[in-house]
Amino acid sequence: MRNSRHNRTKKWLWIGISIFVLAVLIGVCAIYLANYYHADMTAIEAEFPAMRGVSEQTLENGDLVFSKPGARTGLIFYPGGKVEHTAYVPLMRELAKRGVCCVLCKMPFRLAVFGLHAADVAREALPDVERWYIGGHSLGGVIAASELAAHKGTYEGLILLGSYATKDLSGEPVRALSICGSEDRVLNREQYEKNRRNLPADLKEIVIDGGCHAYFGMYGAQDGDGEPAISNAEQIRRTAEEIGTWLNGGAYAEDS
Repeated sequence: MRNSRHNRTKKWLWIGISIFVLAVLIGVCAIYLANYYHADMTAIEAEFPAMRGVSEQTLENGDLVFSKPGARTGLIFYPGGKVEHTAYVPLMRELAKRGVCCVLCKMPFRLAVFGLHAADVAREALPDVERWYIGGHSLGGVIAASELAAHKGTYEGLILLGSYATKDLSGEPVRALSICGSEDRVLNREQYEKNRRNLPADLKEIVIDGGCHAYFGMYGAQDGDGEPAISNAEQIRRTAEEIGTWLNGGAYAEDS
């Protein structure tokens, strides 16, 4: 009888401990996910207001679409980790005015790892786009590369901003563009160099002099980043110009 009571006590003790540990883990996760970089909408609307001739719409899942009438080249963009997706509205607007149909994905918990196949919704919603590219910033770029690897033959190419590909795409018939800031201190350079071999041999690499990691979007300074020598708006405009020029070297024919 005594052993039976003792075993029941131990059982409830372990149940109590398990519930406590689970509650702590849930709390830690909630705090972690609630702490993210917010889009600076005041700066965005001041520097990059909506443009005449470029339509902006929100899909049912929250993705944002920026496009000129008749755009046939599309870019699906995955935001950086724990960054509000609207922080990349300026870059999308700048690319859209150059004739690129841009889809800015809204990720669950602001982490692209929870929205690996988010691009599927965008492609289905925009059947008139003939040529798709995919890309992203930081963690978003890593996940975008994984999405491309999972959908071989779907995309024309990959665009990485302060990012790299962990999946082997070296033998795939796709184009690849990598843009980094010279003052980026967030990007893991060792991983960047190690994973360069995963990209096609004709990889185009561009370094924006004075640029940093955070300035591909508009969400303020990022922990651990370097000190930029150019403005946030200048880095975004130069990035859009480089992407537009690169796209012109492939199957891209819309007017700027």
